[in-house]
Amino acid sequence: MKKDVQTQLEVLLRKAVHVIHQEELAERLREGRPLRVKFGADPSAPDLHLGHVVVLDKLRQFQEFGHTVVFLIGDFTARIGDPTGRSETRKPLSPEEVEANAATYREQVFRILDPERTEVCFNRTWMEAMTAEELLRLCGQYTVARILERDDFSQRYREGRPIYLHEFLYPLLQAYDSVAVRADVEVGGTDQRFNLLVGREIQKAYGQRPQIVLTLPLLEGTDGVQKMSKSLGNAIGITEPPDEMFGKVMSISDALMWRYYELLTDEDVPKLRERVDAGALHPMEAKKELAWKLVRRFWGSEAAEGARKRFEDHFQRGRIPEEHIVVRHVEAGRWQEISLPHELVSAGLVASTSEAKRLIRQGAVRVEGTPHQDLVVRPGEGRHSVVVEVGKRRVLRLEKTPS
Repeated sequence: MKKDVQTQLEVLLRKAVHVIHQEELAERLREGRPLRVKFGADPSAPDLHLGHVVVLDKLRQFQEFGHTVVFLIGDFTARIGDPTGRSETRKPLSPEEVEANAATYREQVFRILDPERTEVCFNRTWMEAMTAEELLRLCGQYTVARILERDDFSQRYREGRPIYLHEFLYPLLQAYDSVAVRADVEVGGTDQRFNLLVGREIQKAYGQRPQIVLTLPLLEGTDGVQKMSKSLGNAIGITEPPDEMFGKVMSISDALMWRYYELLTDEDVPKLRERVDAGALHPMEAKKELAWKLVRRFWGSEAAEGARKRFEDHFQRGRIPEEHIVVRHVEAGRWQEISLPHELVSAGLVASTSEAKRLIRQGAVRVEGTPHQDLVVRPGEGRHSVVVEVGKRRVLRLEKTPS
């Protein structure tokens, strides 16, 4: 579906945080050829979650305008170990782990992207063929001073934390991926801005036109604090069963609900907020509508209706007898990270900490209707109560004590 340049720009730049540079993007759109839009996926975890959807939806928009998405799986760099963006190096993966995760990515990504307009490639294709001379030539295109401008590197350097040489190479290798696939545009989260800009410089060094950089917001996880991540235990996977997906969406705070609406739907959010603020729509109903929309997208209308009904039956129609609910008050200072075994023992729902840990690890404990296998509960900002269930008859409601 080809559209005029202005229409494409209006859609493609919607929700974007950075675009470097808009005039360059307009120029390439005016050329009338399909652009090559790169997205790099690190196969460090096997499942896609709603945080990935923010970027994948943008890629799908490019495809709807006739452009080609280059879905690049960083299997070579995942085997080496790359900077996490935090304060340490991510551990390298075995070839078997990389291949298993990459296979899952390939299967899941086409729930959003158009297979006919997607090229899936692996950077081992050119990285394994790179000679030592070619690697040194690549390293000669960028300075250590420029690499140290990256926030996590500069922080670790100031604090005396170790930075290994292969970590310095990672942005260069990711940049070389753009050379290898001849990217016109690279799309990523705001945390990738530095690496994407390195890609522009390396492409110029190799005689290519520099890619346009387009970054999108990072979606906070269910804790409302850190970005959504499987490793942090705050993710909502796109293949999670409908009931779990629905329950996890319902567990987010009212404040975070608007962020999910803005980044994951095409809803007129200001108008919806006006209705809630005016009392015409209860926040709980707005959140159920959000959960319904997200479950419907990945599982269909019938599954979404079923998940909604089961949630309402369980939590809103008195199916949890009040006499079985134990209430525990949690001080504001402990609210962000609540020890689940401690609360279960203190409430008398289990006999010992070891029993609590065993039940949690077995998936017998549910938080807000969703199996919870973390020993810590992180309610997030905006939530003042959390329902914890042990089996079918033991229920604990944690309530935040006003500070």
